[in-house]
Amino acid sequence: MRKNLLKIMVVILAVTISNNLDAQVLKNIGKGIVKEVKKEVDKELDKATERSSSEAASSTQTSTTNTTKSVSSTPNSGSTTDVKLDGTKIYVSAARGSVRGAGTKDSPYRDLQKAVEQAAEGSVICVAEGNYLGRLDAGYIEITKYLKLVGGYSDDFGTRDPLKYITKIQPTQAQNGTNGSRGLITLEVKGKRNAEILIDGFILDYGMQNNYHKADPTDPRNGCCEGCETGRITPGGEPNGLSHQIMKGHVEGKLIVRNCVFANGPYFGMQMINYGGDWEVYNNVFVSNVYAACCVNGAGSGPGKPIVASIDFHHNTVLFSWCRSKTMEDMGYGFRYMTGIHANVYNNIFGCSNLGALDRGYIDSDKAKEAERKTSAYNNMFFMNAADLVLPSPGGGKWTLVPASRFDEAEQLTKYEGNFEAKKGSNIMNVIDKAYLKGFASLKVVSSSSFDPNSAANTYRQAHGMNMQGTETVRVSMFGNRYSIDKTYVLFGAEAGYGAQKIK
Repeated sequence: MRKNLLKIMVVILAVTISNNLDAQVLKNIGKGIVKEVKKEVDKELDKATERSSSEAASSTQTSTTNTTKSVSSTPNSGSTTDVKLDGTKIYVSAARGSVRGAGTKDSPYRDLQKAVEQAAEGSVICVAEGNYLGRLDAGYIEITKYLKLVGGYSDDFGTRDPLKYITKIQPTQAQNGTNGSRGLITLEVKGKRNAEILIDGFILDYGMQNNYHKADPTDPRNGCCEGCETGRITPGGEPNGLSHQIMKGHVEGKLIVRNCVFANGPYFGMQMINYGGDWEVYNNVFVSNVYAACCVNGAGSGPGKPIVASIDFHHNTVLFSWCRSKTMEDMGYGFRYMTGIHANVYNNIFGCSNLGALDRGYIDSDKAKEAERKTSAYNNMFFMNAADLVLPSPGGGKWTLVPASRFDEAEQLTKYEGNFEAKKGSNIMNVIDKAYLKGFASLKVVSSSSFDPNSAANTYRQAHGMNMQGTETVRVSMFGNRYSIDKTYVLFGAEAGYGAQKIK
């Protein structure tokens, strides 16, 4: 299996170079195609290796000479934000805490939502390992004040390691009736543009609440590839008919999100509105999210006023961003450049995006605001995306799909240097769940339809002035299947300098 997977990866890396790549071609690569094009693949692979080496050298040079902000392989030291945890400390422990606890080390709260509500603004809430489902296990945490939430502590709070002492919000089907359309973390905080909110060290996973088809690859209706722990996610993925972002809300001020995992989101990983402030999202892993991994709109500045919102999105690992539905027609993005906000995107890994790693398709209807808007993408690693960058087509119709090697031609990017396709054998591909990766690499979408205008039903409908009807069946080999949360932790530190790094 490993040998066949390597062949599939070789074809994908070679085909990605082509300027004529069709998005669906990427999804239909299989063993038969490998045999047919092997000679051409070998030629293209040699070219790709030369180009990757050149781009890697360019990346090293531009990171020291052209970047405007400090970038390093250790994102905590390379961060543009110096986060001070010097507020009043509140302690929460699922194992040792009590509902009537005092919030101290010796008498911690058990309920994280209660700690949030009781904490004074500016407090630091230290959270020990465990699964935190909110008030009476409703399935979410809601924040309405400027606080710092730091997970990953041992039960005695003597040690912090977010990848060892797992602090998670992982609802199950039992929360279908209580978490409504809230995100696992929902933030509604406004009023202080210079105040800070920190979310640090949380594992956020919707994978146990979503509805999936059963893990039976023998039945094509299930959309289950060999080795996946579930079949495909159900249409839309919403467990109770409502939208479920992993993180959602509206924030004014400085929001920092770091050292977190966003997994198996049925409706965006992170979808928020920045009402004015410099945000930083870094050192996170986003995996198997439907619609998009990260989508942040800007607000807070009216007509004739400058943009007051910005986001730095860096050192994140973003994998398997799925389209909106199994027909694979739209969405499926890693990071989305939205209107009303400046966006700086660098030193990330974007892999296996169902449509585009980066989406720059939105154009502000206010021409002055659009001209002011600054967006960049530099020093990023890409692989197995249908497109590395999606732009509007100047002639209308389909999207313009841009590979990393041609980012310099995208006028929407103020910085574009150092982006490259991952080399054959890159370590990130070795640590991804192999069954999941193989399933994505050989993804197939098969549709069939039937329409008979002369059928008895359609003859009757025509006679009564009603539209005629037909049927369409779409079968996919894979779509939004659950990615095991336990297999996300090894993604931290997979590539030195790119994507999420080891948490220190």
